[in-house]
Order: sequence, then C-alpha cells, then structure tokens
Amino acid sequence: MNEIRDAILADQLDALGGLAVPESYRAVLVRKDEQDMFVGMPTKEKDPRKSLHVEEVPTPELGPGEAIVAVMASSVNYNTVWTSIFEPVSTFGFLERYGRVSELTKRHDLPYHVVGSDLAGVVLRVGPGVNKWKPGDEVVAHCLSVELEDPAGHDDTMMDPQQRIWGFETNFGGLAELALVKSNQLMPKPAHLTWEEAASPGLVNSTAYRQLVSKNGANMKQGDTVLIWGASGGLGSYATQMALNGGAIPVCVVSSPEKAEIVRAMGAELVIDRSAEGYRFWKDDDTQDPKEWQRLGKKIRELTGGEDVDIVFEHPGRETFGASVYVAKKGGTIITCASTTGYLHEYDNRYLWMNLKKILSSHFANYKEAWEANRLIDKGLIHPTLSKVYPMEEVGQAALDVHRNAHQGKVGVLTLAPEEGLGVKDAEKRQKHIEAINRFRGV
Repeated sequence: MNEIRDAILADQLDALGGLAVPESYRAVLVRKDEQDMFVGMPTKEKDPRKSLHVEEVPTPELGPGEAIVAVMASSVNYNTVWTSIFEPVSTFGFLERYGRVSELTKRHDLPYHVVGSDLAGVVLRVGPGVNKWKPGDEVVAHCLSVELEDPAGHDDTMMDPQQRIWGFETNFGGLAELALVKSNQLMPKPAHLTWEEAASPGLVNSTAYRQLVSKNGANMKQGDTVLIWGASGGLGSYATQMALNGGAIPVCVVSSPEKAEIVRAMGAELVIDRSAEGYRFWKDDDTQDPKEWQRLGKKIRELTGGEDVDIVFEHPGRETFGASVYVAKKGGTIITCASTTGYLHEYDNRYLWMNLKKILSSHFANYKEAWEANRLIDKGLIHPTLSKVYPMEEVGQAALDVHRNAHQGKVGVLTLAPEEGLGVKDAEKRQKHIEAINRFRGV
C-alpha cells in the first residue's frame, strides 16, 4: 500500500498497473456483532465514535465490470451516520439481501460493513469488460450501484429494481484505502481540486442536482423562488449554488448568524435565520403548530415582495414537512428526500389538495445526472463546500459532527493522502476559483 501511495504522490501513475494489489487494506467499518449496541437509546445519544472502527480487512475479489480504486480521500454523509447508529435499520440486512443476488455479490455479505459513499483516488485495477478506465486514471465515484439487467433501469437507472447506494447498501465503500466499485460509477476527477475537495461533492451534489434541477425532480427554471432548508449544510449548500447558478431565487433557511453569513457569501440575498426567528413547528412530540407555519409564510412573503415559493427543497423531513407543504405556492412543488429529522411526515392535506400542490420524491441521481453534476464542478460553476477534514483514525468524530449538525457544508476524511492540499493538476483554474473553493473552510 505504501508503494501505491508513493507512486501516486510522485505522479508516477503509469506505474500503478505494475504494482501488486495488496491482500488487505485499512478501512472504516461497523461490525455485525455490534448492531444492537444502541438499542433503547435516543437517537441523539447514539455515538458513531463507539461503532465506527478502523481495521485491516481482506481485499475483495475483482469481478467483471468492476474496478479497484486507491482512495486518497473520502467524506462523511448522513448515510454513514445512519449506518454507524444502526438506524432506522441495520445495514447488514442490505448486505444479506445483496448477497443473495448472485455468486459474485456473496462477497458483500460479511460480518463487517466497510462504509462510505464518496471517494477521490486513482484506478488501480479494472475487471474484465472494462474499457473506459485503466490503472492510473484519476477519478471520483458516484454512489449509484445497479445491475442493469431489468428494462426498468434503462430509461432512468434509479428505477432499476436492483438499485443500491454503494457503501450503504453494498460493502467495500469509500472510507478506506481501497474501494471496490462498478466501473460505471467512475467519473473524471476535477483537475483543479485537491483530493479531499474532489471527494466531498459526489453524493450530495448529485442528489441536489436531481432533486432540484432534473426533469426527474423539481425541474427548476429561471425566476423560480426556492425555499432551501439547511442552506449551508452538506446538501443545502449545493442546492443554494444550483439555484443561484440556474437563475432561480433561493430563500435560504439556516440555524445561526454564522450560517447566514455563509449563504450570503455564496450570493444568496434572502435569508431566514431560524434561531433568530424562534420557529417552533411542533408544540410537543405529537402536535404541530399551524400558526408557526403561517408565521414562516409571512416571513417568506416579506423577503420576496409578496410571493410564495415555487419549490420547497425538503430534506429535514418530520420537523419541517408540515410547514413546507403550507408555504409552497398554489400549484407549487415540495420535493423531498432523506428525512434527517424523521421519516414519519405529517401535514395538513387541505393545503395540498385544495391548492393543487405536488409532493415529489427524489433519491440520489441516475448516471446521466451524476455526470452532469460532476461536470458543473469541473467547469467551476459549482464548488465544493468542504469545511473540515479529519484523518481516517478520527472518522468517528467526523461522523459525530454530522450526526449532531455541528458542521458546515461537508466533512472530509483523508485515507491514503498523508495531508491536505495534494492532487491539484490545474493550478490556473484553481486560482480562478480559489475564493469560492475555500468559502466553507474553517467555518
């Protein structure tokens, strides 16, 4: 593994094909025999530092249409948090089901789960039938894993019956020194970014693209007013950029004055600080407060000159969903994914039904959408929102930051890269965008 890392750091990428693939590698994982460790505890008290381990694991067999990537950096997403706290279900059930698909997928059904749904690194080996990629290629990976043996997946790969999220519903994820991916997950690494910067947008950038921009999502157009919950967070920070970049008008909801400053620095002018406004959408665990929905709607109209929002970019879920349905304009769209505050949504159907509003669902992105989202990064039209980077040994703390919403943008993790700032190949392009690239750093 040291030889592989040294070759990459020395930019001797052509040599990688001649180096042996290690028989084992270090990886971040959860253990099956610990999947009940948090039973009975409140969600907020479940601590990823206790369940995420860095261990040496055997390198998986390389199959047809697959690639092994030497991972320089990765990042933490909410699905890593869910895996680490075994909520809403243990991911070992996903691995067991995937293991029953074929002889090859049995590799994934193990007593440990290597997590992580982002990576930036270098191709080390490709399996039979792979022609687009070769050892030495610098890549990032999107997290859509599909078998594509069913016609339903060929119009929109997210509709494949065997659609899974790599590193969450499959094994051998990106929070590791090596990762096993399907070769069609690979995309070119933007040359102006460091390893850790390039690893951070993947999942959330593609998710925001489908949810907000794609015809499979809200199909945002110029001039649309878009309410974005958590506008400085891992997902919302990309939605904010896409709204601004696409000629829409974002109304950014944040939870502190510091986060308000971040979205203003991104170019947003209409900002709601929830902490300053003191919204309490729930009177108690079972009862929402419609007066608070109305107060939010009034605040939005104050900011927009009397207009309600065309689109609500929904991902908190239970805490905010009743308000989201209420504040969308007549005929407007509530586009939802993730539900980070709870999956059991409640809303007053009168405001949906009688005002002809639409609730649409969105989940990650298909191959085309993921490529388009990565192209925006490469063109310098959308920028990474990386705020902090941890070494792999401290991944538990990184996941805890995300679990407790103590982070801004994205939290990165170094795997093979020995330090931050490595991997830039296009310094001229980087300098052009350096202020935007660093906007979230240290916040």
